[in-house]
Amino acid sequence: MSEDNQRHFTAPRKPLPEIRVGPPRLTIYRGSLVLVTDSAGEIEANAETGLFFRDSRFISHLKVVIDGEKWLPIQSTPLRANAHRLYFTNPELHPLDEAPIPPQALSFQIEREAGDYLYEQLRLCNYSGRRLTLRLRVVIDSDFADLFDVHSRRFFSRGTRDSYWDGEARELRILYRSEDFKRALLYRLGTDGPEPHFSNGQILFELPLGPGECWEARNAYVPLCDHDFAAGGARLEAQKSRQALARAGAEEQDDWRSSATKLAGAGYALRTIFGQAVEDIWSLRMHELDAVGELWLPAAGVPWFATLFGRDSLIVSLQCMLISPPFALGALTKLAELQAREHDPYRDAEPGKIMHEIRYGELAARRLIPHTPYYGTADATILYLIVLSELFRWTGDKGVLERLRETALACLRWIDHYGDRDGDGFQEYQTRSPKGYYNQGWKDASDASVNADGSPVKLPIATCELQGYVYDAKLRMAQAFETLGESALADRLRRQAERLRRRFDQAFWLDQEGYIAYCLDGDKRPVASVTSNPGQCLWSGIVEPRRVRATVERLFKEDMWSGWGIRTLSAGHPAYNPLEYQRGSVWPHDNGLIAAGLAAYGYRQAANRVVGAIFDAASMFEHFRLPELFAGFPRDSESCPVQYLQANTPQAWASGCVFHLVRTMLGVHPDAPRGKLYVDPTLPEGVDQLSLTDLQVGDSRLSLKFSRAAGKTKFDVIGGDPGKITIEAGPPPWFAYDTAHHAGE
Repeated sequence: MSEDNQRHFTAPRKPLPEIRVGPPRLTIYRGSLVLVTDSAGEIEANAETGLFFRDSRFISHLKVVIDGEKWLPIQSTPLRANAHRLYFTNPELHPLDEAPIPPQALSFQIEREAGDYLYEQLRLCNYSGRRLTLRLRVVIDSDFADLFDVHSRRFFSRGTRDSYWDGEARELRILYRSEDFKRALLYRLGTDGPEPHFSNGQILFELPLGPGECWEARNAYVPLCDHDFAAGGARLEAQKSRQALARAGAEEQDDWRSSATKLAGAGYALRTIFGQAVEDIWSLRMHELDAVGELWLPAAGVPWFATLFGRDSLIVSLQCMLISPPFALGALTKLAELQAREHDPYRDAEPGKIMHEIRYGELAARRLIPHTPYYGTADATILYLIVLSELFRWTGDKGVLERLRETALACLRWIDHYGDRDGDGFQEYQTRSPKGYYNQGWKDASDASVNADGSPVKLPIATCELQGYVYDAKLRMAQAFETLGESALADRLRRQAERLRRRFDQAFWLDQEGYIAYCLDGDKRPVASVTSNPGQCLWSGIVEPRRVRATVERLFKEDMWSGWGIRTLSAGHPAYNPLEYQRGSVWPHDNGLIAAGLAAYGYRQAANRVVGAIFDAASMFEHFRLPELFAGFPRDSESCPVQYLQANTPQAWASGCVFHLVRTMLGVHPDAPRGKLYVDPTLPEGVDQLSLTDLQVGDSRLSLKFSRAAGKTKFDVIGGDPGKITIEAGPPPWFAYDTAHHAGE
């Protein structure tokens, strides 16, 4: 492996030009309201742009022109994750009956903010030195296309549309109906200037402006869904002023920032990456789906996954424990409400199963897709137990276990009866729906599971990481049920976990390859494809200590280690493609779980190598924001990470990965039920110190400072209220693996 591939963001490296990697699009979002435009703030019908809300595209065409000419973009400025401002000037204009207007005589600004609705402020100023009558046109259309259609580049409407202009209210209404599915967009204009005119999908403003005069309009794009019609438009009529909503949003964001754990004292790149992730998680909150009161519910990603997912929402909840343990309550509560209670083959639902994904667009409403919700995931039910246990470790709140006890028991029954389809003790998946997903692990692309020769793996499939999840979940829930006084159930779960660990080693370990099989295929044959999945087995703790060194070494061979992270599939595999979704790309969240597993088995330098590579990549992406995934091209001294073409940016578990990686290098592990916090830090080379403040463990708030000198890392408690929490140096007792096999890493 080259020296360049071993460098990370904390170590010296050859200077690169100041490059920011990212798509040439502008995106602002707030929960499930997402605006995606081109770099000039425009929306084209035959592109993957638009105003999206609850899985429908409410604006399919949008542009603003001056005297029939396009504005010349000067700059786009992100203000927050949910707002941006665009600056324009004019080309030479030739208005009727007037002298030409020279270039750069006009200034035009558009500021847009995603909140309950999409707010827009237009500002046009005349610097020509003479009085002008300017004709500003807003061209707007809505196709209400389903998000799945837009993502697949099928740009059409299935229903009928009608447009109405209310001159008195200065409001355009575009209505859509497809059978019983109804949507509407209201474009409400807020200006006291000359009355606008509407025709052929265009709103015309004739604006007389003297020298130095400016015109402003404050507009709102309001998406309405079926329940809004049923309420007689109450949602719209009850809206507050934009200023009041903006103040409420700012206060909410301030509350989130003040309650979240803060990172300080590190270098600029790490502080910025951390701060951007905190803001992204806040902006992905879905108000309209919030479970109860102040509980937070994260959307999975923007723009394609702005809805509740099982796997994604649970993993991001786990990742965010470092900054806000209560954050997990939203996903746990809502997913419990949606837990399957009956068989429904079309939706791949079985009693006790946690859902995969819920959608609200036309395809779901007409049951043309099974996402109402869809339950085709093999891991969300298991991950639910892991996150519930982790929340208990951070908060010590026995009441949460009691409230969600029946949900947890139903999850365990599903694991033993439906997750294990043939009763052999392993988890397998196979869809029962004609429109279900072929692959139902985290690598759920249709072509993600491949044999060593590149052919598709035969169903049903038992991936290795699913077995690790079950092992971890049963050990965790044994502790939880012991707390609830159910020692017999706890003992049974521990016996099941140990039996699974022994059988896993027998069935999945490949002596010839010295690695863990990707999966067992439909004939129970181990698949020898080299993938990143065994790295997640380290995270779960299911790997026998004598197998760990070989597993770690295989992950860091050149075909798996790109220099920017661990690839999903070996570069030596016949099906490898660095630009494919899950056949050679690098996923930050996957690397975050692997790094945590490496650290748990004592491979701290290897873990920090992953941490450094992912943070290196983050520092080169636009806004220091990790995308959902990026290409698996090898890194050299002059390369940059390459974003996947349709990656969600931001994506919740890519943002949450930042906190998971920081937690891994700091070795922070709470046991609030027993009043303890274990701290076992290993700062990577180049990070001499950093601090965490407002770290929440149980009812306590702590501030810790970490410093590195002579290759050793120490920590000190520098503030906060430890309360009943005792801080112990070293790893937690559940990391009691046999360290003899990795001594002298």
